[in-house]
Amino acid sequence: MRQHLSRVVTLVLAAALATVAAVDASGSGGGDNPRTQLNIVAPAAPGGGWDTFGREAQQALISGDIVNAVRVRNVPGAAGTIGLTQFAQLAGRTDSLLVTGGVMVGGVILQDSDVTLRDTTPIARLADDYNALVVPANSPFRTLDDFMAAWADHPGMAIAGGSLGSIDHLLTGMLSDAAGIDPAQTNYIAYAGGGEVVRAMISGSAVGAISSYNDFAAQIEAGELRALGISSATPLEEIPTPTFVEQGVEVSMSNWRGLVAPPEIPDEVRDELIAIVTEMRDTEQWRSTLDRNDWTDEFIAGEEFEAFLDTEITSTEEIIRELGQ
Repeated sequence: MRQHLSRVVTLVLAAALATVAAVDASGSGGGDNPRTQLNIVAPAAPGGGWDTFGREAQQALISGDIVNAVRVRNVPGAAGTIGLTQFAQLAGRTDSLLVTGGVMVGGVILQDSDVTLRDTTPIARLADDYNALVVPANSPFRTLDDFMAAWADHPGMAIAGGSLGSIDHLLTGMLSDAAGIDPAQTNYIAYAGGGEVVRAMISGSAVGAISSYNDFAAQIEAGELRALGISSATPLEEIPTPTFVEQGVEVSMSNWRGLVAPPEIPDEVRDELIAIVTEMRDTEQWRSTLDRNDWTDEFIAGEEFEAFLDTEITSTEEIIRELGQ
């Protein structure tokens, strides 16, 4: 009996130790090799822009034989700040990446989040998306000059766009300033997503709207909406709409997308994650992704991306102050 009891205790202890070892491995990201298993957190609901970006990255990483297994997890809410806050708690994890972008920079400021992108490890900026200013097809405004002149005379014109702090909102403030309007006086109507912005335009609820060109592309092609300008600093071959800069309005802004890692990871893991994302960017699958989504390849990584983030945060804070938020 005593020998049997001793054997049972030994087996129980062995099982407990195995469980602890598994938890420790999970907590540390399963070792220092993110090429085995990588978790991508999309801080948005399924079907949104960040979710699309994360799942496109997942396919490129797997099809390119860069990472053995990639899982995408959605943590939506509050312009990505809920996902960011949870992600920052994964300090030291070696198997995780968070999808981020310009929207999150503004969201952090407006949500007064205790966690910012400075609490993560910058990996790479991968793609840019650009916004367009559109009006209904039956609008009297045929050109950007027409619109800007009318807006200067009537600052209360309703402009539709995405959530407060979004690229849509920030760009509205920059354009209003260029029109000689106090950005804090703009009549900006925030909607939850691009689909609602399109419906606002079609229904006549707003005079103009600013959102991703891709949100409007189908309606522009169908002749329901007219694009007056796009926010790229330079002309885009794939989009016929002239930029604001080309038309004499010195305003440009990109809705960039990128990836960050948790804080406090070893330097060699950061370097490996940068290598993984760099390899992904060079795959045929990722090039196809850029073409399919009308994203522009704007790759910067590591310290260069970190410097870009610092500049982006500072400039966004300034714009939001001017918007009176």
